[in-house]
Amino acid sequence: MNKDSQGELWEVFVQKKAGQPFVHCGNLHAYDKEMALQNARDLYTRRGEGMSLWIVLSSSIVASSPEDAGSFFEPSNDKIYRHPTFYQIPDGIGHM
Repeated sequence: MNKDSQGELWEVFVQKKAGQPFVHCGNLHAYDKEMALQNARDLYTRRGEGMSLWIVLSSSIVASSPEDAGSFFEPSNDKIYRHPTFYQIPDGIGHM
């Protein structure tokens, strides 16, 4: 089926308890954000599995590429203030 017959694809994230992180639990099709939220509630929290939902259009998610992992996540060596050796620890501090 195409987008016109199902609506747009939405990603669903559920928070099980207050203070816990939201976890991706699946996706669904809906024509607007209200419908997506209602469908997510019905599909992913109908048995009390969660207390809060995040719904986001799949097309709005941006991610890094596994091919870029090396260069993208390597620390920057041109900013020495990010390294702990840049700072002098006063004698009276002891352990940090």
